[in-house]
Amino acid sequence: MKLPGRAWIREVGPRDGLQNEPEPLGTEDKIAWIDRLSSTGLGYIETTSFVSPRWIPALADAMEVARGLRRRPGVVYAALVPNARGLERALEAGIDEVSVFLSASETHNRSNINKSIAETLPVVAEVSEAARSAGRTVRGYVSTAFGCPYEGKVKLDDVVRVTDFLLENGASEVSLGDTIGVANPRQVEEALEKLLARYPADRLALHFHDTRGMALANIAGALRMGIARFDASTGGLGGCPYAPGASGNVATEDVVHMLSEMGIETGVSLPELIDAAGFVQSKLGKRLPSRGLQARGRRP
Repeated sequence: MKLPGRAWIREVGPRDGLQNEPEPLGTEDKIAWIDRLSSTGLGYIETTSFVSPRWIPALADAMEVARGLRRRPGVVYAALVPNARGLERALEAGIDEVSVFLSASETHNRSNINKSIAETLPVVAEVSEAARSAGRTVRGYVSTAFGCPYEGKVKLDDVVRVTDFLLENGASEVSLGDTIGVANPRQVEEALEKLLARYPADRLALHFHDTRGMALANIAGALRMGIARFDASTGGLGGCPYAPGASGNVATEDVVHMLSEMGIETGVSLPELIDAAGFVQSKLGKRLPSRGLQARGRRP
């Protein structure tokens, strides 16, 4: 298949990148980072998560962060929302898009939100309906779409079933998550062959962790299948608190660099993105795994 001429990046660093940090980034630093990201040309930033602070202490300041942002026209400011109470807070904070989530594997779903998949379905449906009634768009995540830290291999039929549910319940787009970074290009191709027979490419996105250094290869393979929407995290920040051993997401600047070299437009300024990555690296005080930062000699 011909490569797409344009790709869209969903920046998830401020939420997925920070949720597993042992030392939370300060609220003002989060806001300053997101404001920097807003000026890079990114059209989508997942800013935080309206989960209970008991579950994700690093994102306990969700309301303060969302309210403190310098909103830039044309940028969608999204947040992860687990339930009706979280949605109330997200709407109060003025979030543009609501992200809902399910795992494709039963054990991870229970570890993630202390509910079975069957128990989670009506909660997700309720949040999705209420968000759309409030004039917000909804984006769905399928965690452990390519492998589970507890169960190992995940059946493709289970991934399809959860994707079906999310799209049927109002998600405009579903992101398939390689939560522990075990996917390979052939596996990605097989999954997309099945899903693209059911849905157009613009309803699907991919979310790769770079645990084994395979994320960019998987993105390249997905591009050949016609997928043009990818999640990424500035600096390569990330890791799931309920997926032992999961490393960071693929770095946004590495994805943008690869796409640019392939002649695929993103609308994102790589120098400004590198600056934003360098900023959050300095605030966290540790070296991040981004190849883009390393290539430019950027240190904490």
